[in-house]
Amino acid sequence: MPMPPYPLVCVEPDCGKPAIYKIASRWSDGLTEELKTYYLSCEHCVQSHLAKAQTKKKDCRLVPGETLDNPGIYDLDRTKRDRQLVRRLEQEKPGQQDQTA
Repeated sequence: MPMPPYPLVCVEPDCGKPAIYKIASRWSDGLTEELKTYYLSCEHCVQSHLAKAQTKKKDCRLVPGETLDNPGIYDLDRTKRDRQLVRRLEQEKPGQQDQTA
């Protein structure tokens, strides 16, 4: 019997709100591509998590042939694969907040 899906919550300590975004960077080794996840975030915490992810990305070491894009904000959707997730470019601009949730 499969386990029911567990709730995904914002990773910010003491937040507890549902996570609706994935803060991630596209990573590739030249053959495989996936999203490197930094944070799962609620609407309120998404901008601070994006800023933290940008700092974390600077510390990533890559071997020859690997690429790592800048972090972005993606809709969190359990029913979709990484490459199907919608990127929210409009929210990645400084001072932008999601007004739809």
